[in-house]
Amino acid sequence: MVSLQTNVILPGDCLTSLNALPERSVDLVFADPPYNLQLGGELLRPNNSRVDGVDEDWDRFGDPHTPADSFAAYAHFTRGWLAAARRVLKDAGSLWVIGSYHNIYRVGAILQDLGFWILNDIVWIKSNPMPNFRGTRFTNAHETLLWCAKSPDARYTFNYEAMKNLNEGLQMRSDWMLPLCTGPERLKNNGRKAHPTQKPEALLYRIILGATRPGDIVLDPFFGTGTTGAVARKLGRRWIGMERDESYIAAAHERIARVADPGDLSLIATPAKRHEPRIPFGTVLERGYLDPGETLWGGNRRRWSARIRADGTLISADHQGSIHQVGAAVQGAPACNGWTFWHFERNGEFHAIDLLRQKIRAEFR
Repeated sequence: MVSLQTNVILPGDCLTSLNALPERSVDLVFADPPYNLQLGGELLRPNNSRVDGVDEDWDRFGDPHTPADSFAAYAHFTRGWLAAARRVLKDAGSLWVIGSYHNIYRVGAILQDLGFWILNDIVWIKSNPMPNFRGTRFTNAHETLLWCAKSPDARYTFNYEAMKNLNEGLQMRSDWMLPLCTGPERLKNNGRKAHPTQKPEALLYRIILGATRPGDIVLDPFFGTGTTGAVARKLGRRWIGMERDESYIAAAHERIARVADPGDLSLIATPAKRHEPRIPFGTVLERGYLDPGETLWGGNRRRWSARIRADGTLISADHQGSIHQVGAAVQGAPACNGWTFWHFERNGEFHAIDLLRQKIRAEFR
């Protein structure tokens, strides 16, 4: 058993490296394993030029001419590394694995067999997919990510507010439209791709920002050219990579060395609202931000109104109670977040009363 070192690339087979790590030692596993594409022969464009696709030995399992043998070999490989990854993952950690239709269903079944609990399947929709040059099938324009906890009751990390902020205040959905890795981000050797399946940093940015905290350890057992390590460093997370190809390792080291340290960690953490101090609406009155008798307006078009009472409750034409109770009642809704529903007017402009709550919360930081 080796001690846990971080911000390192462990050379060699990932199964050997995984089995050498301490049990329950990492916070997140991101895996981009071989897809077992089972490609036969060269793929040519209509102009007869060769497509630079995946033809490396690491993507071949069993006898490619005997699908049953290839599938069995791939399943054995997948079960081995997933079981090892489960051993090193903390009970509150989570695992992400990406794949295509060639392998993701087989991976998903094995995940469930091993006791993982699937939280989401995320569809990465490629805004610039490679065409189907032969014209025999639909263009493959997406890949699937499975996000899993170790058990149904695991207390995994999900930075909901960070994901919502990243999406301009809207709850982030499970379909992510992102481009393939192109341009300056694509690593090349002598004009050719350094790695055929390099993932875009934008994809890892969402995963690491959404499912880890600053200082957490992110493990990638199929490190390739280091996308996971580069993004983890940028976001103030520690990382461990595992890779057996020496050329990929060299490219990853060079790439990660160019990433600047984030410095101020307060800039890469989004506190969860449930962890912030509770501020009763009455505190807004006590601080003099609003006055008893002042009118609040509800809804985007100021359709509803209510007046503030001295004890911090509201009274409308037909209802009285807390900001939440009256907000729900005037709308005929089962519940309402009064902080975002009700607005006050200052100099002809309307602002959510939550702005005043945030001013008070800032005093506690």
